[in-house]
Amino acid sequence: MPQKIEDISVLIVEANAGMRTQLRNMLSLCGITQVALAVSAGVAVRKLRDQNFDIILCEYHLGEGQDGQHLLEDLRHHHLIPLATLFLMITGESQHERVISAAELAPNDYILKPFSSEKLLSRIAKALEKRDIFIPTYKLIEAGNIPEAIASCRRGEEAHPGHLVDFLRLRAELHVSAGQASEAQDCYTKVLETKAVPWAKLGLAKTLFMQKHYNEAEEQLEELLAENEMYLDAYDWLAKTREATGKLHEAKAVLEDAVKVSPHTVRRLRKLGEVATEVGDMATATKMLNTVVEKGKYSDFRDPEDHVLLVKAQLGSGDAVGAANTVRDMERSMGGQPKTALCKALSNAMVATHTGDTEKANAALEEAIRFNDPRLGASVSIKKDLARICIENKQDEMAAEVIMDVMRHAADDAAVEAIKNMLVDLGRPELGAQLAERIRTEVRDIMTEGAQLAQSGDYDGAVRQMLEAAEKLPGNTNVAFNASLALLKHIENIGWNDHFASNAKLFIERVRRQDPGNKRLAALVDYYHALLRKNDIKPEQVR
Repeated sequence: MPQKIEDISVLIVEANAGMRTQLRNMLSLCGITQVALAVSAGVAVRKLRDQNFDIILCEYHLGEGQDGQHLLEDLRHHHLIPLATLFLMITGESQHERVISAAELAPNDYILKPFSSEKLLSRIAKALEKRDIFIPTYKLIEAGNIPEAIASCRRGEEAHPGHLVDFLRLRAELHVSAGQASEAQDCYTKVLETKAVPWAKLGLAKTLFMQKHYNEAEEQLEELLAENEMYLDAYDWLAKTREATGKLHEAKAVLEDAVKVSPHTVRRLRKLGEVATEVGDMATATKMLNTVVEKGKYSDFRDPEDHVLLVKAQLGSGDAVGAANTVRDMERSMGGQPKTALCKALSNAMVATHTGDTEKANAALEEAIRFNDPRLGASVSIKKDLARICIENKQDEMAAEVIMDVMRHAADDAAVEAIKNMLVDLGRPELGAQLAERIRTEVRDIMTEGAQLAQSGDYDGAVRQMLEAAEKLPGNTNVAFNASLALLKHIENIGWNDHFASNAKLFIERVRRQDPGNKRLAALVDYYHALLRKNDIKPEQVR
């Protein structure tokens, strides 16, 4: 049933007070009175954490290097708004083409200034009408029913030919989330047969990347950027593709080109800083990461790990004084963040190691090990740096503890190999080989015993074994996959179990995040939904 205009809620995101008032008055003339205001992206994020809105009406330029596109990407990336929330971008005609061409993640509509209240209402009504067509599919997605959502997209393609391209795009994204790269590839190909849209070319490249067809993906992305040098997400994926094939210098060059086009996106600046550090360009790394740290101080998504990255780059340039200042800045600006104590201790250890103060370095390392709580969610990068500093200070036991933790969280053998290579560079290849073999033996023994228990009909034992394994090796994709499989086999053979279904769903999501191109993922998802249907359970009932 179409939503009544008086029931619509709107969040206006606009830095200019006069424009905020003007937009509110326009909405009031349209009959929309449920209006909230946000003067910046940060204020908008805080409001959206507390309340859902039907529409976000956002000015493109928000001041201080922020813009509406960055806000939209943050909101979608951190899942702060439901699919049914409309995001309408207000922009001037002079930058309209630039704004549209630069974004993969597009808003629901653009409204060009100047505009009247009648035009605003017309665009809102049009966006709501389109949204209502997609609502049934959105509900299925948010309920976790991916197979039915895909089927709903197929029905939409038939019933609403005017929205064929939008349904194909949504279906492609769903196929990707279900691990069905070839089906997603087919969708993007169909779109490209209809019209040459940049996001479809990018989507096609992403499906090739998922299938590890890196050379084909690289060609597709290079072609896309040759046609449209403003398409920022293509730069990111081209850099990612080159990084996957070991072309770090080429990846850095791509990211530098992207930063010239759009110098304010924090995640891209951070990535350039990390890659520059990897290839030894400490001047670029320091410049980029310093910008990231400064911008992060005012962000709702700030992270003290950025300070550690900057410290590492500064020390790589020989700037111990600057690194020590960065540590002090971390204490001031990141107080209260869960990872700050770990990041501060690690940074102090890095600075002391660089200056030759072994006693201070070892004391800081002991602190860092104490604060290295798995619940903090510290990145693999931080843990690898911690292990590196332990080895440089001849603290092998501490290093082994951290490396084993990293290897247990490693998604696959390739990730373990990357850690081994780091130890080779540090002159400790035997330690890497020894610890990697211990992890492989752990995984192999666990998987074998779990499979044997299931084959013998001991489904309780198989579940117990795989849940223990998943707790012990939380980052291992194969363990997560087989834990989900053990839970689903238990449901199939013993009967429905709400708790087991919920855990199986979580493990499937973990596999999807860590290895979206996993060739067995689609079959696992189908198995899960088949059991839901067999037991007459709706996906939204599994919490």
